[in-house]
Amino acid sequence: MSKYGMIVDLQKCIGCNACTIACKVEHNTPNDIHYTQVLEYEYGEFPNAGRTFLPALCSHCENPPCVPVCPTRASYTRDDGIVLIDHDRCIGCGACILACPYDQRSRVEDERTVFHDGETVFENNANAAPPKGVAVKCDFCYHRIDQGGVPACVETCPTDARIFGEWDGGAKPLRKMAAQYNAKGLLPEKGTEPNVLYID
Repeated sequence: MSKYGMIVDLQKCIGCNACTIACKVEHNTPNDIHYTQVLEYEYGEFPNAGRTFLPALCSHCENPPCVPVCPTRASYTRDDGIVLIDHDRCIGCGACILACPYDQRSRVEDERTVFHDGETVFENNANAAPPKGVAVKCDFCYHRIDQGGVPACVETCPTDARIFGEWDGGAKPLRKMAAQYNAKGLLPEKGTEPNVLYID
């Protein structure tokens, strides 16, 4: 089975946070939890200063350090490479949160979501909010992928900065694109072999 991944073109990211909002609506997450967000960095000094943006999300690693530390096996990897959390098995111990070198896992402390003040059109269609006390993270919108779609963040990006697909299959194999543009994962020294790569 071919595995899924994502390439993020940092030259195309404009820091609009459309991906962050799309993800929050898609997953109905608590107010203080983001499965993806755009980090902003400033560099240089006036008049040669500038900003750069880094869309951050779970890297769905080939060697995910979050999986083996889970005492209940709630953290696991699907055959297609997507790393998930089974909320029915998660006891909220936080071992996976500490193990993630990318700081891309959170624990639900507050069940109130974006739509907590009453039902909206979005709330009627949103996925169930994660239960209090469990670990959460980006799941590549696997429910969309299983229906032939793409993650909400990819679909909503106005500059096509996020490219999602199969590493070795599909119309545009990611492996070929990664080689062509020298895409790299974050923190290579950790040996996690991330499936989210970045074009500088």
